[in-house]
Amino acid sequence: MFKHLFKLLWNKKKQNFLFLSEILVSFLVIFTVCSFLVFYYQNYSRPMGFEYKQVWPISYSNVPQFKTTDSAVAYFDNLRQSIQAMPKVEAVSFASGNFPFSNSTMSTGIHYKGKKYDRVNNYRVDKDYDKVMTISLLEGRWFNANDAVGKDKPILINETLKKAMFGDRPATGQLIGDYNDKEKMKVIGVMKDIKANGDYWPAGNAMFVPIDTGTIKWQNNILVKVKPGTDATFEGKLNKFMANYMKNSTIEISHLDQMRDSKNSETLIPMIIFIIVASFLVINVALGLFGVLWYNINKRKGEIGLRRAIGASGKSVAYQLVGESLILATMALIVGCFFAVQFPLLHVFNLPANVYVIAMLLSICFIYLLVFICSLYPGKQAAAIHPAIALHED
Repeated sequence: MFKHLFKLLWNKKKQNFLFLSEILVSFLVIFTVCSFLVFYYQNYSRPMGFEYKQVWPISYSNVPQFKTTDSAVAYFDNLRQSIQAMPKVEAVSFASGNFPFSNSTMSTGIHYKGKKYDRVNNYRVDKDYDKVMTISLLEGRWFNANDAVGKDKPILINETLKKAMFGDRPATGQLIGDYNDKEKMKVIGVMKDIKANGDYWPAGNAMFVPIDTGTIKWQNNILVKVKPGTDATFEGKLNKFMANYMKNSTIEISHLDQMRDSKNSETLIPMIIFIIVASFLVINVALGLFGVLWYNINKRKGEIGLRRAIGASGKSVAYQLVGESLILATMALIVGCFFAVQFPLLHVFNLPANVYVIAMLLSICFIYLLVFICSLYPGKQAAAIHPAIALHED
């Protein structure tokens, strides 16, 4: 049966070329869309890793010039204590500009046992950052005052970097080289991954280093965790206090939940546009497939009538046309899968390999379903052809 169908299709290879091309293009488009959808879904299903609600980032500029480091430390300690003393504030922390959902990034490279790990997100935080963000630790502890007198610089790493460097082995207490592998940093803890770029992106490799007395004067951001129900009235008071405390500075208060929504929109809007365009393409392809099959039936009325005249049932005729369509789809999918396999090998979108595998399977199922649906009605019409009328017309 299949040998006979292949022979029929091969004899009409020029007529079937358009059919094959449409299916191939549809598969590649659906595969691309599914790759991103699977990637986004996998990331969305993972926990955020921190609590972003009721967290207000405060950005400021034109920091006063300090003659000594001690005066800078005293200035910012007083600022922290003043904000912490406000009735609506739960916790306060200084942080670098690449805090979650900001449009700022800061990365570095680190070494471990002769291997370099590039593009490691580098966050500078203080001892109360975990309280503001409600971060959970998997190993070790958070920074404390005793870390300032230690021999090696303390750092925390996230779960993703820990798995990349140490696998299932404990990371706490290990020594890691800096960018040039000249100074050593001691891992004092491992924290859960935090998705700093929104719900749809992975955490990536990340390390957290403490803000010391030498870098405190270069910080331009404060993270304030307020109590639930805090309204704009308190935000105005906080803004006024900051403006009075930091003369000639530009103060900007944001909300992490709103920044998260904005960050997610940057991912969703282009994806929605891409899905709409792909949907129109699939609809056009479906109409094209339907038209090609309909045209083939009209051209093959004599063949169908002869088959019916020698005893073929209407169902067998319909099955034949549907089977031919599925075989053509299989031939196109074989070529399409060849190109799809190149995506993970060439790192086209730089996505995990399992994403491409799942996307390929979903795309294959979608194409088979599309071809099956498009061939059902033409197959039904072919089954209804009366042999005498078809032979008479031929």
